[in-house]
Amino acid sequence: MGVITSFKQNFSDFFKKVFRKKNARIGIYGPPNAGKTTLANRILRDWTGDAMGSVSHIAHETRRARRREGVTIKANGHSITLDIIDTPGLATKIDFHEFMEHGMEENEAKRRAKEATEGVIEAVKWLDNLDGVILVMDATEDPYTQVNVTVIGNMEARKLPLLIAANKIDLPESSPSTIRDAFPQHPMVAISALEGKNIDNLYEEIAKRFG
Repeated sequence: MGVITSFKQNFSDFFKKVFRKKNARIGIYGPPNAGKTTLANRILRDWTGDAMGSVSHIAHETRRARRREGVTIKANGHSITLDIIDTPGLATKIDFHEFMEHGMEENEAKRRAKEATEGVIEAVKWLDNLDGVILVMDATEDPYTQVNVTVIGNMEARKLPLLIAANKIDLPESSPSTIRDAFPQHPMVAISALEGKNIDNLYEEIAKRFG
């Protein structure tokens, strides 16, 4: 019986290796306004000349997960083809008053808050279908937030390969070392998705980490 079980397992592993999906599905996650869509746009523009979507200073501007297939990244002898998934900003609570602070009417603010909440639920469900995650954090903010700790714990429980992008190093108050010290168990690259600083280092790490 043990021999049969071992054979089935070996055959299953071989089958998965031969017929595995061509593209690695990589989700870009993080709290609101960390720069997820800016990073997704940077990756797509660098490798396809296209863009994922619009960027806004208003939190939760991305309210639905967006996917772009077949993005090939080549870096330092490594090559990987990705399906890039840009997700809504993860938050433990979304208050419609946040939208009203940007001049929206109450009905519109409530609609946006509802959509954003549904988007967060959708983003969490996407984790079941991913091969890895790029977690974008704002290097100007304290990394010890409930959202960051919860998200990382969730991904660790799922055993998803995780790469942290400490974003916004173009700002003088940024401190990517704080993020590294907070989560030393995961690789981290300090970048500016807006200006492209250190973006080549990120591509190298993506190709090595998820390839």
